[in-house]
Amino acid sequence: MIKFLGECIINFIECLKYIFGGNVKFRSVITQAASISFDSLPISLIIAFISSAVIAIQVSKQFLMSGAEAYIGGTIAIVMIREIAPGFVALAIGARAGTAISAEIANMQVTSQVDAIKTLQVNPVGYYFAPRILSAAITVPMVVLIAEFVGIAGGMFVSMGTINLHPARYMASAWAWMSTKDIYVSLLKASIFGALIALVCSTKGYQTKGGAKEVGISTTQAAIISTVYMLIADFLINLVFYIAK
Repeated sequence: MIKFLGECIINFIECLKYIFGGNVKFRSVITQAASISFDSLPISLIIAFISSAVIAIQVSKQFLMSGAEAYIGGTIAIVMIREIAPGFVALAIGARAGTAISAEIANMQVTSQVDAIKTLQVNPVGYYFAPRILSAAITVPMVVLIAEFVGIAGGMFVSMGTINLHPARYMASAWAWMSTKDIYVSLLKASIFGALIALVCSTKGYQTKGGAKEVGISTTQAAIISTVYMLIADFLINLVFYIAK
């Protein structure tokens, strides 16, 4: 794991050099953005809606029994913005797009397409990694922002249906509890998670040697490692912004 982390850092530095050297084509970034984020939008929004609906079902009756039903909107809004939306959306994108990135690059590696790029004097790390990392870092926060709105709205509809909570009371609580800091940290998390997923999955695919069997193994390992790294990054970001003040 330590060796792999070091390789990820080296590849990330190579990507930064490639990006700031003006070698990344805008068209390739748009293509990867569509593949990574736009195609993952439906499943991400479904997960956000169902997650908020489940949370609303779990807490609404308890809040009503204690006379605190006015705080349901704020509770769901804080949970969605701080954790559920960035975390679950990143997991969904990692499972759908991250594994696809790993499999694609691994297939290029085992079929010698990467070697062909090297013969053309093109940096394969920058050529393959940079558009994916850049597009994920930019577009995953957009998906997360939409998921937050969908999640908060889902909690509102479920609260209306379960305890007949008026939407005005729900939204008043949500607006009162939300802060710009929470939104900024949420988008920062999403950007880091997106770049991390693209970097880890690309690196794992790039390391693949052998044949079709190794491609499948690398894809599975990429999904696991990216999830672990994402959770560690989530802990560190929360530690910096919410505990170590």
